[in-house]
Amino acid sequence: MIQEDMRPVYYQALLDKKSEYEGIFYVGVKTTGVFCRPTCPARKPKFENCEFFETAKEALLASFRPCQRCRPLSHPNQVSELVQKLVHAVEENPERRWTEQDFKKISVDASTARRQFKKRFGMTFVEYARARRMGLALKHIREGSAVIEAQLSAGYESGSGFRDAFSRIMGAPPALSGDQQILKASWLDTRLGPMIAIADEEALYLLEFVDRRGLEREIERLRKKTKSVIIPGSSQPILSIERELLDYFEGRLTEFRTPLKLLGSPFQIKVWERLRQISPGQTTSYAEMATAIGKPSAYRAVAQANGANQLAIVIPCHRVISSNGDLAGYGGGLSRKRWLLDHEKSIEEPAQS
Repeated sequence: MIQEDMRPVYYQALLDKKSEYEGIFYVGVKTTGVFCRPTCPARKPKFENCEFFETAKEALLASFRPCQRCRPLSHPNQVSELVQKLVHAVEENPERRWTEQDFKKISVDASTARRQFKKRFGMTFVEYARARRMGLALKHIREGSAVIEAQLSAGYESGSGFRDAFSRIMGAPPALSGDQQILKASWLDTRLGPMIAIADEEALYLLEFVDRRGLEREIERLRKKTKSVIIPGSSQPILSIERELLDYFEGRLTEFRTPLKLLGSPFQIKVWERLRQISPGQTTSYAEMATAIGKPSAYRAVAQANGANQLAIVIPCHRVISSNGDLAGYGGGLSRKRWLLDHEKSIEEPAQS
């Protein structure tokens, strides 16, 4: 995420069309829903209508689409015809889940597309298409149920792109909820990128970065395990975790108190509860975790339980590293893990009142 003090700098670079900022940031324009390069020739938006992003992926996940004038993902002087062709194909049908057959229809080799996108944008084509699809679907979560009801009443039918996207993410469109248990889902903007929070009226069930690989499957498993329908909205636990995350990122909080609902096996829950005992700024290894819970040979199972955690940051699986000191894996990405560990080391314990 762009730091607050850089926003005026980037806005001035946008006004001046400074080419040296190409690749440094992208700007999303709230009034048009597009994101642009710093040198875009279009009329400049007001500062308050701008959102700044370090990567195109962040802009896509925030529901912005590529500008047709500056073509931030397919500028002819910067990328190949293949990349331009694929970006155009995604914009024609952003909700499509790409298969080998889709690539064959437009005479594109899937492995070539993967390599070229990875080299140019730091993400594969499938990741790009998924980010675009997720951004569109989660846009409606961020805007709230009233917007979704308006969309439905405005003419969306069961086969529409919106309803299909919503169903893929949340399991069922609001009109089909019936008497099932209801969980609320809300978009939370954080310093490290957007997150999605899912809760009922009593506890938080899921907190993840929206670009986490496999997030759709996580939500699907949650929906089936709880036999719930997940709809856009808010609840007391979501409001609570939103406040606590703000305090955490500002360095004012080291312990989360939002009630949690842990959905896992007894072993997984034991691992997660142990994770919560690791002090901020401290790290441990999978082997040390296994010993701490009385299962010294179960370090691989501990690692798997770590990976199954659906409550990022709150259950601090980022505090577990390899025995040799390497960061090891993290669902939110190693750069975020490194940032979280550095941030927690810098947090001073809040003064006692």
